[in-house]
Amino acid sequence: MKSTKEEIKSAAARLFRKKGYSATSMRDIATAVGIKAASIYNHFKGKQELLQDLLLNIAYLFEKGMAEIGSSSLPAAEKMEKLIALHVRLTVEHTDAIALIAGEWMHLEDPILTKYVTIRNTYEQDFKSIIEAGKTDGYFKEHDTEMILFSILSTLRWLYTWYSRHKTYNQVELERQMVDCLLNGIKK
Repeated sequence: MKSTKEEIKSAAARLFRKKGYSATSMRDIATAVGIKAASIYNHFKGKQELLQDLLLNIAYLFEKGMAEIGSSSLPAAEKMEKLIALHVRLTVEHTDAIALIAGEWMHLEDPILTKYVTIRNTYEQDFKSIIEAGKTDGYFKEHDTEMILFSILSTLRWLYTWYSRHKTYNQVELERQMVDCLLNGIKK
């Protein structure tokens, strides 16, 4: 059973995703949780703190996953497989919060905005390093690294839209198919 604070965060993520951050009020969130709006302030200072909590939590999960994968002794191709699996797992576990990284992050205020963008940029740089290592090792084609990054991350960042309609899809099978499609393409 979730704590009230977790219920508030879940409701906020769902509503921010559905209505957008700007169109969601604290009263909307309270109604979704079944509490009085004033009760939310026992847990969060306001809507901005909720958004910050949701987005930084996701950013930290990606940062932690990248640190573990990036520092491993695995070859680049296996690191890439693990990164794709990380995205799938986080999408399955945090579908509504993942949806916020596509656009709602722009509502963050400094200093959290700067912190979030720094984490994101570092993550993307580490991702590119793995792509480069894979090209050097002969695992990946000599396509433009930025284009590879864009293609893979664009697909993974929008996976939540597909998964929202297919929640019964087996996570292990989803990881397998995403790895295969993104790394091997769809040609026979």
